[in-house]
Amino acid sequence: MIEKFLAGDLSDVEEAVRKAAAAEIMPRFRQLAAYEIVQKNGPHDLVTVADRLAEEHLTASLTTLLPGSVVVGEEAVHADPSVLGAVRGNDPVWIVDPVDGTRQFVHGDPGFATLVCLAHRGELLASWTYAPALDQMAIARRGGGAQLNGSPLHCGSPEPGRDLEVATSHFDFTDDEQKRVLATLLTDGVAPRPCGSAGLEYLHVAQGALDALAFSWENPWDHAAGLLLVAEAGGASATVANEPFRIAGGNALPFAAARDAATLRHILDLLASAGRP
Repeated sequence: MIEKFLAGDLSDVEEAVRKAAAAEIMPRFRQLAAYEIVQKNGPHDLVTVADRLAEEHLTASLTTLLPGSVVVGEEAVHADPSVLGAVRGNDPVWIVDPVDGTRQFVHGDPGFATLVCLAHRGELLASWTYAPALDQMAIARRGGGAQLNGSPLHCGSPEPGRDLEVATSHFDFTDDEQKRVLATLLTDGVAPRPCGSAGLEYLHVAQGALDALAFSWENPWDHAAGLLLVAEAGGASATVANEPFRIAGGNALPFAAARDAATLRHILDLLASAGRP
């Protein structure tokens, strides 16, 4: 069934993502009341009514499009951590972040996105990265390339001699050890900065507008769509143990994604140096 579904044009999935954003996210952009914003795990980890309703909308529409599939969404996992186990199951799974960059959304910044990735038995098959406030829709299909608003995406390679621009885990979401490891990127030839929406940072790498990413957390809804997008645009990714990132978890962290293999190797070598005497 999954093979037959993937053989189609998948335009119904794109339409479902657009409809969820139009119905549940954009009407609330810059219109949120205080009671519609809740802290989850601290003052920087926010959830809004838009997150919850958009995920419910997508759960209904995506499972209808692909009968027998299941959804692993950020908000569902927050409510019931056992939901995450579906990424290790045999059913096709939609990995969903309804509003990636909720902090930006809450503050009226257009730099947020809806992320959807279809996976099966750990393999990333297709992804949708939609930034509704920016009118950007990036789509990737395993073996089929990546596009932004219908135009092909290519990571390319960084310009020789220029500092590598690297987005890293935001310090608001890292502990002291993670900060220590990420600090290895504060070196000549590298210009690190805190990330915004993870999904949009992956898009920036796929566009060739950002050279690399270095992340210290592994929530699949933050990374699945973007990892496939970068891969299909010609980029590369791996964990600090030089292993592929596994959406089921248990990864050696941090991990990185980059425009090309040479840039990835350089960033991973720097990160790995934190563990050397």
